[in-house]
Amino acid sequence: MSGSRASIRYARAVLQQANDANNANVVFDDMQSVHATIQASKELQMVLSSPVITAGDKQNALLAIFEHQSDATKSLIKVLVENKRTRLLDDVSTNYIDLYNEAQGVKIAQVTTAVALTDELSEKVLAKIKELTGSDKVTIESIIDESIIGGFILRIGDLQYNASISNNLARIKREFSKSI
Repeated sequence: MSGSRASIRYARAVLQQANDANNANVVFDDMQSVHATIQASKELQMVLSSPVITAGDKQNALLAIFEHQSDATKSLIKVLVENKRTRLLDDVSTNYIDLYNEAQGVKIAQVTTAVALTDELSEKVLAKIKELTGSDKVTIESIIDESIIGGFILRIGDLQYNASISNNLARIKREFSKSI
């Protein structure tokens, strides 16, 4: 879980409400859209955290931006505005996604590579993850980090497998330093 305890509490409350209304999957789609929109816009991030912009203006802007979202998402926006917590919207959406995936038994695998994964490699990684976790519900989150030079780093929850070239070079350097 990322963010503050408050954002986790809001996310749990929204998930509980969505489960009660039997539309948790709709809100899940909304939260993915909210997260992607906020991450893609530095201006929106500044608006959410700005003490200069009034709560009413923030609410009007957010409801206009997310006008096609569900009533549960619009209700969350209104509650965050009322409680002067609009800066938490991105964290709440991220935590909702995590909680929803956890409830559905979906495993999130972060794959860090030096270059973008090809479809073929992505399929191989997905098969290996399914083999390791025993779960058919696996989602790959691809991260590009050129500093690993090559290879990959696979992280599933607390489990990490580092097959990067930079890690291998560091290991060789440590072993070489010990032998001198």
